Amino acid sequence: MNTMTTYSGRKFDPMQMTPGDVYIEDIAHALSLLCRGGGQLSYFYSVGQHSLNCAAEAKARGWSKRQQLACLLHDASEGYISDIIRPVKIYLTNYLEIESKIMGTILTHFGLDDLTEEENRRWKQIDDEILELELKTLLHGEENRAVPPLFSVPDLAEHTPGEIEVRFLQEAERLGVHGSDR
Repeated sequence: MNTMTTYSGRKFDPMQMTPGDVYIEDIAHALSLLCRGGGQLSYFYSVGQHSLNCAAEAKARGWSKRQQLACLLHDASEGYISDIIRPVKIYLTNYLEIESKIMGTILTHFGLDDLTEEENRRWKQIDDEILELELKTLLHGEENRAVPPLFSVPDLAEHTPGEIEVRFLQEAERLGVHGSDR
């Protein structure tokens, strides 16, 4: 049987994932432990922290809580199947199909499966803009990279995974996502 066990102790086949298999605690925990950039950064900076920065940028732009939640959860599938750097990911069509399927299940669970083209464009824009700042700040040899203007001041300081996990869950709560009972 092809099952995974999540942080919360739940077991399911990720290829047959259902909305009932999705738990914000599992996402927050996994993303707080997953390093951006394939680990090639100056210090540990998690996908969870990146996601928090994206949600903060959406809030600073005055976007709706729904849009902020989409920004917070835009990498949630990586909590179940890990992260692959963009220059490689584009060649892994099967991975992209799996990621899309899992992301669809996650969005359904959180009531975001009806995001409009504009809402998807917006979170992707923030993801790209925050990425530019991360590359400039966290990668050697990228100090001269141009960064688009942001409305927020992203937190790029080094934090423990535990701190990011707590902040991620607090932000999810602020946006209307309540944790589940264990």
